[in-house]
Amino acid sequence: MSMCQMETTQDMSRIEFEFGPTNSVDLFFSFNNPTVLTPLTRQSVTTAHEMKPTTAAAVDRRWLLPLAVGSGLSLLLLLLLTTIPLPFPSASSRSPNPSLFVEHKLSPSSPSSSSPLPRFAYLISGSAGDAAALRRVLLALYHPRNLYILHLDAEAPDSDRARLSAGLAADHPAIAAAGNVRVIDRANLVTYRGPTMVANTLHAAAAFLFSFYKQQQDAGDPDWDWFINLSASDYPLVTQDDLIHVFSTLPRGLNFIDHTSDIGWKEYQRAKPVIIDPGLYMKKKADVFWIPQRRSVPTAFKLFTGSAWMALSKPFVEYCIWGWDNLPRTVLMYYANFISSPEGYFHTVVCNADEFKNTTVNHDLHYISWDNPPKQHPHYLTIEDLDRMVASDAPFARKFHADDPVLDKIDEEILFRGPDMLTPGGWCGGTRENGSDPCLVVGNTSLLQPGRGAVRLQRLITSLLSEEKFHPRQCK
Repeated sequence: MSMCQMETTQDMSRIEFEFGPTNSVDLFFSFNNPTVLTPLTRQSVTTAHEMKPTTAAAVDRRWLLPLAVGSGLSLLLLLLLTTIPLPFPSASSRSPNPSLFVEHKLSPSSPSSSSPLPRFAYLISGSAGDAAALRRVLLALYHPRNLYILHLDAEAPDSDRARLSAGLAADHPAIAAAGNVRVIDRANLVTYRGPTMVANTLHAAAAFLFSFYKQQQDAGDPDWDWFINLSASDYPLVTQDDLIHVFSTLPRGLNFIDHTSDIGWKEYQRAKPVIIDPGLYMKKKADVFWIPQRRSVPTAFKLFTGSAWMALSKPFVEYCIWGWDNLPRTVLMYYANFISSPEGYFHTVVCNADEFKNTTVNHDLHYISWDNPPKQHPHYLTIEDLDRMVASDAPFARKFHADDPVLDKIDEEILFRGPDMLTPGGWCGGTRENGSDPCLVVGNTSLLQPGRGAVRLQRLITSLLSEEKFHPRQCK
């Protein structure tokens, strides 16, 4: 029984005690329709009983019609109120308007779907002495649809960055015409085992989100879909036509990131120690150092670890940069004192965020040869590893020495790329006559010519997204 009904019943009981049953019915209707029966008060009832019988009968007849009409209308209104639901929510079902909260106003953008072909945003990083290797990786990866940021860290002289930028524009008109390659001038100091590598990755991600934005809008180009971080020691095992072709069939929100919560020995050697990275505040690179105090494993979020190389969706990158809830910032501050933070920051954020924990594909898209158990760095790959690289179906491999003969073999047999030429694809509008580079001229950038690499990569992706491997391996 509602409060209103309880109060009505209590009022009726009081009225019956004072005036008798007949008058209680009249006053009940007065409660529901005071406009009709307002004159029916204690004084008017008392006066009616004091009248002469003939006068009382006349009064009764005079009020009979209004009373009947008022009673009928009141009964009809009561019937409507109790049988027809009102268009207003009850207090118990009323919930706060989500638009009142900042978390709902700052939400991830929908994955780009304006083009059936995806676009990749590549960060390729190196240090002093890596300019030539970084250039070679770019030429092997280049496609006019994609975006590229090249970063030689602060240990490399400014002259390396200047020559790299000028040489690419002068030697490859397609790159100059597309305007989709940028070299970071104000370089960051990067220590692999410290948080400076994470800071550098976030710097590039922010540049892709903002610096390229106006250029893309002016050109009418669709937005990018995946952010991929590589180094000058990486190399592709498929063409960009292969990669674009296979990824064109995938949901744009997937995050390819090798991860696990079974941190094992890393709990004692990485999670509990507290380190300082001088690269955060010094102009010269120095190794990280430890402080005597140790800390507990976090309870506010769950730690995950994995490979430092990944392909992240644009919505997740926006989440890490914008941080419309505080998780990305909180985790970033924690990992500022974590040894080898590139192997944990993005993994911990994606697996502790409800919006993204079911978007992970547990693979880093790389072939890497590790010791067992793994050491700090993997083996350098040589010509003896080529068959295993290809058999892995992975689109990338690492680590390579600069200009190792195995890279020439990959260029010749997998990428079909000549020395210091761009990897050919359907977009190349030139001719091969007299050994010229067909990719000096940009043709139709939406025309793809996938090859055997697409078959291998499709096999890997089909396996990773299978019922046995996709959901059972997410954030476990």
